Amino acid sequence: MQGIIMWLVLLVGLLVIEGLTAQLTTVWFAVGALAAAIACWQDASLTVQLVIFIGVSVVLFIFTRPLAMKYAKKDLETNVNSLPGRTAVVTEKIDNLAQTGKVRLNDVDWLARSTGDSIIIQEGSVVEIAEVQGVKLIVKELHKKEEIK
Repeated sequence: MQGIIMWLVLLVGLLVIEGLTAQLTTVWFAVGALAAAIACWQDASLTVQLVIFIGVSVVLFIFTRPLAMKYAKKDLETNVNSLPGRTAVVTEKIDNLAQTGKVRLNDVDWLARSTGDSIIIQEGSVVEIAEVQGVKLIVKELHKKEEIK
């Protein structure tokens, strides 16, 4: 009985870790702990329980994790991945050679650089975000008539 409790405590602990991280890593080992608990309930030796735990965990991790990750990764663009194509307002003149430039997007100020070193974009201009490089937005100027997305 003590062995079953140990496996179930491990199972719950692994599920809590999985719930906190949501990275699809410990869930496979939780299933392995459940299989080992069942083996313990069937009076299997500790060696057999450990082999079942490790075997089930590793097999599930290797063969089902890639499939689960494929379905878990929806092409939702979040955070920085959603920025290209959006528009922002220049709050500080963008001059790549002078290493200056800021834009405001959703009440957040970002460092900004233009798509070319010879392009200077004045404060108040509306720009489109072309890409993100580290903490800087690479932008291109839009016509003054265009609406902010």
